[in-house]
Amino acid sequence: MTDDTGAQVRYDEEAGGYLLTVEGQRAGVAEVERRGDVMAFTHTEIDPDFGGRGLGTVLVSRALADVAEEGLAVEPECTFVAGYLERHPEAARRA
Repeated sequence: MTDDTGAQVRYDEEAGGYLLTVEGQRAGVAEVERRGDVMAFTHTEIDPDFGGRGLGTVLVSRALADVAEEGLAVEPECTFVAGYLERHPEAARRA
């Protein structure tokens, strides 16, 4: 998926989760662990060179949409994801 920020988010097994790229450059990752029918979000990180653009929100919202489409519940171990879900409880089914 790409939008007007130039950001693309996709699941990348080698990266250990959802990879965010901007104009082909790695900009961040939301690390996940699949545990049965639950996807645990363990860490989210945006490269400092891409900070301040709201890309963390783009990354997490798209990753959660993908997880929901897969029918999985979410365990927000990462504080960024937990905060996002507090503001947007409709974004995922919690474990």
